[in-house]
Amino acid sequence: MDKIYFDNAATTEIDPLVLSSINVVMKENYGNPSSTHSFGRSSRALVEKARKKVAEKFNVSSGEIFFTSGGTESDNMVLISAVRDLNVQTIVTTKIEHHAVLNVVKYLEKTYSIKIIYLKLNEDGCINYNDLEEVLSSNNSKKLVSLMHVNNEIGTVLDIQKVGDICKKYKSLFHSDTVQSIGRYKIDLSSLNIDFIVGSAHKFHGPKGIGFLYVNKNSNIDSIIIGGKQERGLRAGTESVHNICGLETALNLAYQNLEKDKNHIKRLKNHFISELKLKIPAIKFNANCDDLKSNTYTLLNVCLPISKEKSVLLEFNLDIKGIACSRGSACQSGSLKGSHVLNEILNDSDLEKPSIRFSFSKFNTINEVDQVVDSLKSFIESN
Repeated sequence: MDKIYFDNAATTEIDPLVLSSINVVMKENYGNPSSTHSFGRSSRALVEKARKKVAEKFNVSSGEIFFTSGGTESDNMVLISAVRDLNVQTIVTTKIEHHAVLNVVKYLEKTYSIKIIYLKLNEDGCINYNDLEEVLSSNNSKKLVSLMHVNNEIGTVLDIQKVGDICKKYKSLFHSDTVQSIGRYKIDLSSLNIDFIVGSAHKFHGPKGIGFLYVNKNSNIDSIIIGGKQERGLRAGTESVHNICGLETALNLAYQNLEKDKNHIKRLKNHFISELKLKIPAIKFNANCDDLKSNTYTLLNVCLPISKEKSVLLEFNLDIKGIACSRGSACQSGSLKGSHVLNEILNDSDLEKPSIRFSFSKFNTINEVDQVVDSLKSFIESN
């Protein structure tokens, strides 16, 4: 049985070229990059080359890029340091952010007694930009706005240009969790008013356990990991040279092939949408996931016309057929509360039905889409 992987928002298959680059570095460049001998200098050169290449992709200086273990650590670093070291007193966010943001915000509220303002959302999971402006103009406390670029469950896309301009107008810091958009959207930070973005290599066919953080040179933060002076004092711990090189290779491939891969994935999503509408007419697309103008091209979140009792068997049935998909973020797998994102935007009737996220990559095919649609149709029509 051929397996079908439609859970690329959770993690992606590592690209063979990335794997090859990692293996070479692990074998030939094993020196500690902080060591002064030739082995160490060789590793250091690779790390700094990767840093420069990452910086070039976003049109910033290499001194503004820091390597971390991934999105969660990077988000933690920004939010905690902003409150602890930059005197941020109010954080403005939404209730559909990733838990790497939401749970840190709750921790900061409890520990530092800062004010948290959650922006209201419409039924599609989008903010009202006028509401953001009203909140930022409401008082003189130092504020940080934390809004994700592409939502990892429903695919809504934030206008980071507009948010950045509003934040600049009211002298507020702007942090965006860009984990779902790095490698899929061009982001020119030289033309955007953003203080912090984050990336995680395993979301764009790189290795797990490595990511990066962009810190605008005018928004200095301090380390939350105590130890050595690696990453110019911002992130203690020996750099994972092979993973950093894997991230560099994956990012290069992602942007070299951006338009080709984007068009391929768009065709998959559009075909998926048309086939679902044809074969399962009662299906609903959460947060207008069938609209590529306001939603990302990389995922679909659908509400299926199945009873609550029958839905218990849905994921088991798909898994038996070798189909990998998700009911939400992998980080909350096993939660009895369901998706915190869908809980914010769906009515009680739709929350009783199963919602499934399908997310795509360059390795998926039209034939796989057809197989998944037929499997869903067969399950829905079964007794």
